[in-house]
Amino acid sequence: MLKTIIFIVVSYLVGSVSSASVICNKFYSTDIRKYGSGNPGSTNVLRVLGPKPAAMVFAADFAKGFVMVLLGKLVGGESLALLSAIAVVIGHDWSIFLGFKGGKGIATSFGAILVLTPKVVLILFVIGVVVIALSRYVSLGSVTAAVLYPILVTAFDYPLNYIMTGLVLGLIAIYRHKENIKRLMAGKENKLVLKSN
Repeated sequence: MLKTIIFIVVSYLVGSVSSASVICNKFYSTDIRKYGSGNPGSTNVLRVLGPKPAAMVFAADFAKGFVMVLLGKLVGGESLALLSAIAVVIGHDWSIFLGFKGGKGIATSFGAILVLTPKVVLILFVIGVVVIALSRYVSLGSVTAAVLYPILVTAFDYPLNYIMTGLVLGLIAIYRHKENIKRLMAGKENKLVLKSN
């Protein structure tokens, strides 16, 4: 039990390390929270600084989820991996280092679920990319993936604890995108426009 609690706390703390803040401050002398939407995530970095830093942020956020869930699986099996997935995403979204604010958890979630449900990830990725390419709304692609994830986990006949974890991760992502959803419904959401640098 103590090992489980410690690992969950570590997962949360690793998730709390804001890749966007670290990368943008260190390499671009920019506090990304003061620009664009103010969200410390790869989409805002893409809009403000361009593709290269955005890719770096996405990769780092993805790695947080992937590494912690993989370690959780190695240390404590499937149950700890599932708990670690939730903890690392919560850390990213409500970072203790950013005053319990943070990103929206999509890249970190994708890293986590690649370990948990690899058969589902490719489908979600393709659907998300297609939705974004057609609509040019990153948030719509993210929300679509969040809604579909627990459905696909169920369809692929994963155990109940995987389905419940998928539901939790999906609901967290939808909650974090609540303002985007409001803007989408009002026709006021910003479309993706790539910065040329």
